[in-house]
Amino acid sequence: MASLFRIPNPSGVAKATAKQQMLKQLVCSDAPERALRYHGYRVIAGVDEVGRGALFGPVVAAAVILPERTGILARMGLTDSKQLERAQREKLDRKVRSMALAVAVAEVDAATIDRINIYQASRLAMLLAVQQLTVIPDHLILDAMLIDHPCAQTKLYYGDALCLSIAAASVVAKVYRDALMRELDLQHPQYGLAQHKGYATPVHRRALAEHGPCELHRRSFAPVATSDRNAVLDETLDSADLLFDDELLEQEPR
Repeated sequence: MASLFRIPNPSGVAKATAKQQMLKQLVCSDAPERALRYHGYRVIAGVDEVGRGALFGPVVAAAVILPERTGILARMGLTDSKQLERAQREKLDRKVRSMALAVAVAEVDAATIDRINIYQASRLAMLLAVQQLTVIPDHLILDAMLIDHPCAQTKLYYGDALCLSIAAASVVAKVYRDALMRELDLQHPQYGLAQHKGYATPVHRRALAEHGPCELHRRSFAPVATSDRNAVLDETLDSADLLFDDELLEQEPR
């Protein structure tokens, strides 16, 4: 199947680097919202999630309904939260919350992620955030995903870098989750969560190798599973054909 959009990959440049360069060239605006209003929609909620690739903690989603006039957010540089520094995100988070018609944040924990997979957990977190809005939207605009909600929806690829409503949700969700990781760092200081926010950095991987995972790690993720000594032992026991000689098993204990 032909791709509608392909990230250019210049010779000698890593694909991830090329993607970041491309994303920085995108313009985040209210054009998607204006297009939806042209078609009669009035209460538009931007929805996004953060923490999808982390090894630790919940995936967090936010839903934000902005007013029609959002020029101040564009002038402040609102865009994909991953492209902003912490001080910028926190300033924008305060501004979004002060001017939004409604804001909601929802979490889905690591145990649920392990049970239903990260993709479905991300969709669930987004659904929960929308359901918690105090103003009922008539259209949802989401970053590259649709959810099980009766409201009309638009899936926009790279939406957090193109659409102010999605970018606002991205910032709110990331500021919330980063603050949560700093709090959890006080309870689990051995992992360095305040530094890497639970992602698979070399520091986090070394900590997992040294200390093993805790109850808030996502055990279905490969770097966590391979660091769990108990899980590796259980798998070895389950897969062994014969661990003891039958004659020994038949002897009475001494």
